[in-house]
Amino acid sequence: MNASRLIDKQIKDLGDWRGKVFARLRKIINAADPHIIEDWKWNTAVWNHDGMIVAVGGFKDHVKMNFFKGASLEDPHGLFNAGLEAKATRAIDFHEGDKIDETALKHLVRAAVAYNQKTPSSQKGRGRKTT
Repeated sequence: MNASRLIDKQIKDLGDWRGKVFARLRKIINAADPHIIEDWKWNTAVWNHDGMIVAVGGFKDHVKMNFFKGASLEDPHGLFNAGLEAKATRAIDFHEGDKIDETALKHLVRAAVAYNQKTPSSQKGRGRKTT
């Protein structure tokens, strides 16, 4: 099964508000940059563009959006609210009823893409190789 179908299944399996939030985040991520690629790693959805950008996963009481190089990104809208002590990553935890600032989130995804594009490939970590 390809990555997009696995992500569809993951969203469907969540079924409740978490599935709706997950689907909305997916739409925002894909709309942020036309060259982002959906992938499937560690049994969850991952998006790549010149390296890994973000992963999204559903948990019991929240949906987590984890930016792989989040600690290196500017967050002028203060979206990061989890994993703030991690060396490289930063995350946003969405709980039932939380508002999603689509404009700010797209800006953050685009910043992650820009970071990957300016970072030497040896520092990007594992991601889809380009030929």
